[in-house]
Amino acid sequence: MNNYLHDIPTKIYFGKGAIENLPTALSPFGKNVLLAYGGGSIKRSGLYDEVMAILKREGCKVSELAGIEPNPRVTSVEKGVELCIANSVDVILAVGGGSTIDCAKAIACGVYWKGMGIWEMCSHKHGLMKALPLVDILTLSATGSEFDGGAVISNLATNEKIGNSYTYPYASICDPTYTFTVSKYQTAAGSADIMSHIFEGYFSRTMDCDLSDGIAETILKSTMKNCMIALKEPDNYAARANLMVNSSIACSGIPEYGKTRSGWICHGLEHELSAYYDITHGTGLAILTPRWMRHVLNKDHSVLDRFLKFANNVMGIEGNDMETAFKAIDALEDYFRSTGLPMTLSELGIGEEHFVDMVNHVEKRLDNQFVPLDKEDAIAIYKACL
Repeated sequence: MNNYLHDIPTKIYFGKGAIENLPTALSPFGKNVLLAYGGGSIKRSGLYDEVMAILKREGCKVSELAGIEPNPRVTSVEKGVELCIANSVDVILAVGGGSTIDCAKAIACGVYWKGMGIWEMCSHKHGLMKALPLVDILTLSATGSEFDGGAVISNLATNEKIGNSYTYPYASICDPTYTFTVSKYQTAAGSADIMSHIFEGYFSRTMDCDLSDGIAETILKSTMKNCMIALKEPDNYAARANLMVNSSIACSGIPEYGKTRSGWICHGLEHELSAYYDITHGTGLAILTPRWMRHVLNKDHSVLDRFLKFANNVMGIEGNDMETAFKAIDALEDYFRSTGLPMTLSELGIGEEHFVDMVNHVEKRLDNQFVPLDKEDAIAIYKACL
């Protein structure tokens, strides 16, 4: 087990009615609020009215940034920064899923950015930054952005989608009932995203981290179980609550305690798909993950023990040979398909016309991986997804 440092400064208010803590969460920062949200689902669900009533009761002045995209764009970050500066905003309140929270994180830092432009801030690697305080109300179990300091921002003009460090939310309000109206497709895609966050750390060369592996395996099994329940019973509180907890922990760093970092290559490959085709992040991850698994297992048989651990402890497939490992990968792909997700790029209308450019963008990440890859490997994984 390796040494590690971990610090999560975010307060989590979890459970039905947790929004009653919103005034407490906002009160340290002032009354001038930027309310950031997405495409209108919070208005259809009634959450927008609920939030506005609380803000009005607390005497807050509210500026609004609506229409944040599912893959948040730098143009939305720029609009948010302009609003914050023009209205002397004290605190940002993001209401939505990971995309809204990601955008709000970049806005919070962009207010203080002194560089050449907001995209320079997004595209050049840096650590946590000076930022406006951020509070969020979570409405989708997927990215874990409610409990980490990172964000992913897209630039459609350059076909780039880049993850970076920004700021942690001061507080996250996580009420599972706010996910009851999430569609079947987004429930399935969000669950695939949760699982991918686990896979990226679980497939590590460090084999003696019992706690980390146990947490990871439990989250994988819980997510598969509760996703299926939520697809059949959208308002099943226990299923939605477990998915929400899994979302927060999966990307928090906790399931990677003591592990050698794996490089998160499936996320790197998927970000290219989203940058070029603006597809749903979790769907891209579900398509890529089994193909990546088969490729690296065929390329390097020394990782068999880790795949057998996955087969035995997560997928419930007994055995100790290559056949067992490949059966587990097949079972994972079958699971994703059973949730209703498309499982080929062809189903999304994606061909191989941009594969070389996509791999060129991600080339720097290929070597520092669970199984080191080259450009030919990456193209082969993309082609296997067709």
